[in-house]
Amino acid sequence: MIRVVLPAHLKTLAKVTGEVSVEVAGTPTQRAVLDALEAEYPALLGTIRDRYTGKRRAFVRFYACEEDLSNESPDAPLPERVAAGQEVYIILGAMAGG
Repeated sequence: MIRVVLPAHLKTLAKVTGEVSVEVAGTPTQRAVLDALEAEYPALLGTIRDRYTGKRRAFVRFYACEEDLSNESPDAPLPERVAAGQEVYIILGAMAGG
């Protein structure tokens, strides 16, 4: 099970509180986690990544084990501690403005 932390607005859409867990078959990658997350919480489809291209939305960032994974390949394996459920995979809504 992969533990995922969502930003508040996505928790509201998914109707969850706290962190969520998703089951991923095979090697856990960002793509596999997001696929599982969108399958379990269909309201999130298109909010984290574009539903047609699969690209990360501009103001969404991904973190795990104190590393920014936002620009990593979506098919790169997640850190071992995340795959083992020891650390969380964080989806964070970035902010911009002045």
